[in-house]
Amino acid sequence: MKQDELKKEVLKAQQNGDIASLYVLEKRAEEFFDEDELQAFYANILDLALERLTDALESHRHMDINEVQDFATLRALYEYAMEHYSSGSNADAGALFEVLSGLTSDKEFSYSLKFHYIAAQAEINFDDFLYKIADMDATQKAEKFYINTFTKEAQNLLSNSQSDGSKK
Repeated sequence: MKQDELKKEVLKAQQNGDIASLYVLEKRAEEFFDEDELQAFYANILDLALERLTDALESHRHMDINEVQDFATLRALYEYAMEHYSSGSNADAGALFEVLSGLTSDKEFSYSLKFHYIAAQAEINFDDFLYKIADMDATQKAEKFYINTFTKEAQNLLSNSQSDGSKK
């Protein structure tokens, strides 16, 4: 019965385009859904996030990281970009990081994604990004959904990319 109730809640959230509610249901979905259902669950979150991204780009609207649906959308798109990065699709990840960095007026989020973008464009592999560029301890303490603290090596990477005349 719990699984049927959960499916109804998930369907309602999907129909309402409510990404935030889907994230609230995430733990229960992981507990009750099989692998195929879980994949579909996350695919629906991504589909909704991509729809919201398209709407924001078409209307030239910045997303507000403090607004619950925009926050959930940015989280879903960030996770999607990180999935590309971790699978070695650096060009795709870099393009997503670049779009995301301009999608919100939140300066910390945008600034953090510049490091992601530059690292992906520089073909720095994901593990090196996590262990040499990102400061994962400080990021975990900050309790953000994205990597927001970086090492001195990251600052050198940013400085070098700016002196090379790259976009960011």
